[in-house]
Amino acid sequence: MSKPPKPEIFWKVVGFKELSGLEVHNMLRLREEIFVVEQNCAYHEIDGKDLECFHALGFTTEGEVIATARIAPAGVIYKETSIGRVTVHKEFRKFGIGRELMIHAMDYSRDVLQSGTIKIAAQEYLEKFYNSLGYKTISTSYLWDGIPHVDMRLTF
Repeated sequence: MSKPPKPEIFWKVVGFKELSGLEVHNMLRLREEIFVVEQNCAYHEIDGKDLECFHALGFTTEGEVIATARIAPAGVIYKETSIGRVTVHKEFRKFGIGRELMIHAMDYSRDVLQSGTIKIAAQEYLEKFYNSLGYKTISTSYLWDGIPHVDMRLTF
């Protein structure tokens, strides 16, 4: 059985106010689907920080939001720029879209926000993935909402 072809994904990175109501709905629905339902983690998804952040979104040719990441400018979450709420729809994870999503978010952080450093709170099982993008672990493992995390940093 052959692997299905990689779908064409359209990307955009915009501030919260530039998102349409439907895009906000679909972004929040995808994040809830992954973090709250799939990972069985009860937490405050709508934390008030989205309004101050930029959002990387990946869309299928049909307009379905299948990937999201939240880019927080320095001072919103950490003293450095941060990338979080990184999600890829379950059916699309086998295509390397998470890597593409992070590259778009990292490029935006470096090129538009002029960030020299990005800090993330990574779920521990994804530590090697983030290492492959250049992030270095800067903390020991800790529980956040019942899920093991490590802090990581990328310096450009």
